[in-house]
Formats: sequence, C-alpha cells, structure tokens
Amino acid sequence: MEKKPGIGFFEKYLTLWVALCIIVGIAVGQWIPAIPQTLSRFEYAHVSIPVALLIWVMIYPMMLKVDFQSVKNVGRRPRGIIVTGVTNWLIKPFTMFGIAYFFFYIVFRQLIPADLAKDYLAGAVLLGAAPCTAMVFVWSYLTRGDAAYTLVQVALNDLIILVAFAPIVAFLLGVGGVTIPWDTLLLSVVLFVVIPLAAAILTRIYVVRRRGIGYFNEVFVHRFDSYTTLGLLLTLIILFSFQGETILRNPLHILLIAVPLVLQTVFIFFVAYGWARSWHLPHDIAAPAGMIGASNFFELAVAVAISLFGLQSGAALATVVGVLVEVPVMLMLVRIANSTRGWFRNADINP
Repeated sequence: MEKKPGIGFFEKYLTLWVALCIIVGIAVGQWIPAIPQTLSRFEYAHVSIPVALLIWVMIYPMMLKVDFQSVKNVGRRPRGIIVTGVTNWLIKPFTMFGIAYFFFYIVFRQLIPADLAKDYLAGAVLLGAAPCTAMVFVWSYLTRGDAAYTLVQVALNDLIILVAFAPIVAFLLGVGGVTIPWDTLLLSVVLFVVIPLAAAILTRIYVVRRRGIGYFNEVFVHRFDSYTTLGLLLTLIILFSFQGETILRNPLHILLIAVPLVLQTVFIFFVAYGWARSWHLPHDIAAPAGMIGASNFFELAVAVAISLFGLQSGAALATVVGVLVEVPVMLMLVRIANSTRGWFRNADINP
C-alpha cells in the first residue's frame, strides 16, 4: 500500500526538536568542549567533514524522491511552471535580501552589531536562494495539490539550483558587502547538490530497472526517512555546540532573525498564490506554487553557510533559525490556502 505523504510526527514538531537541539548543543559546547574542539580539526577547504557527511545523509534521500524525467512534461502546462520559476529565482532571493537588509541594518540597528548584521544577512540570502525540495511534497499533499505537477515544479527547481544558486548568492552577498571565496562556494554546490543529485539519479535508475517504479516509490525511498531525521538532528546539535557563546550573549537575536524570515515567507507565498489566481490557475497548482516559493531548502542553506562562514558564524545561526520557524509558518499558510480554495472556482481547465 502506498505511503501517504502527509506530515509525519518528526516534521509536525520540527520546531520543538530544533529547540531541544539548541539546548543540547549549547550544553555540549559549555560542559563538554572537547567534542566541538575535536570536530573542528576535521576540515578540508573550510568544509567540516563530519557535518558534510551528515548533510549528505539528509540531502540524498530528498533527491531520491524527485523524478527528473518529469521535466520533459514542463511544456504541457507552462503557466504554473512560469509562476514557480519566476517567483523562486527572479523575485524571492532579491526580496529576501531587501527585507533582511531593512531589518538587520535599519530597524534592529541598535540591537544587532554591524558584524553580526552582515552575517545574519548572509544566512538570510542563502535561505532565499534555495527553494524547497522535499517538504514541498508534504505541503502539496496537505493542500490537495496536483502531485504530478508538483513533482515537475520541484524537479525543475532542483535543476536550476545547479546553475543559479552560486551566482545569485555571490551577487547578493557582494551587494551586501560580504566577501566570499568563489572556490568554497562552488565546492559547496558540488558537495551538497551535484554529488547527492547524481547519486540519487543513478540509484533511482538502478533500483527501478531491477525492482520496478512501484517498489522504488513505496518501499525503497522510505527506508531512508529515519536517516534524514537523524542527520538533521545531529547536524543541529553539532552546530549549536559551536554557537553556544553567541546565543548566550545574544538570546534575543534568535527572535530578531526570525522576524524578516517569517515576513519573507508569508510575502512570497502571496506573491505566487496571488499571481496564480490572477492567471486563473486551478487551486491544486496554485497552492503548491505558493508553498514552493515560501519554504526553503534549509538543509542546503545550512550546509553552505557552514562551509563559507564556519560553524560558529552568525550566517549558520540565521539559517538554523529558518529551520526553527519554517514548520509553524508553513502550517499556517496551508490553512490559508485551504480556506481560500473558493477563490479559484473560475480556474482554467488547461493551465
């Protein structure tokens, strides 16, 4: 029997698990400092090897769920794809930069030191340039979205990430006065996008040929669900073991970082959702389009933040705050999407 993609126990209480990881990680950093000190020795080209392994454990199962052969169907119903592509790549990264800059440098100027403001801006940019991959299938299911069309939207986004993520991040961080090493940025994309993506594609081809697509979707993919959970939790604990001093000195900053991230999430949802409505797209395409834009590929953002700026950086902290706020905000948007289904009664049959 096919496993329904509804929100699971871990995903439903993700905010609680992140909060617990903050507590455990800070405790490890304060009372068992030998652990983060030992882990910090295992680096190559500014990339933490233990964290890289854990992030592969998170990202690889997500890539397995995406059937990139679905991209060949892009031209059949293009308008929903246009909404998703333009929102995610020509609007979202730039509004994230603008909103984060406004709050970190103007509204919260008296509360956030300039050096941390720059780090927090960098973390926000990384979140804004990484549209969601895995959780979108959950949000689409909860809003009764068109599962096949959502798959096409996600597959196209993942392919665009390969070529657009690094240039957009480099450009926006440059505008914000943040200097980054291009080699480390490109290495991060190779490590955390190209390698798991290639591994997932090869795995899918091999397993489908041997056991069939039904076995792959209903059995094989779900074998990795617990690994994703474990990888995320351990990564967060390691991250917060390095972040303890920063958080203890600036506990209010978690709330301050959350403000622009939440506003951006809601704003981008309504940009894509409202655009889809104005184009008379059906609700089962409009809702997932809004969800893809609103949510983030936070695993990638966390990984790149750690690679570029380090485990102790404000950029890494900002990306983790994105994890902290995502689920409750997205569940609120699911409720909004479901309660406004009537807006789409006059949708076109062929979007």
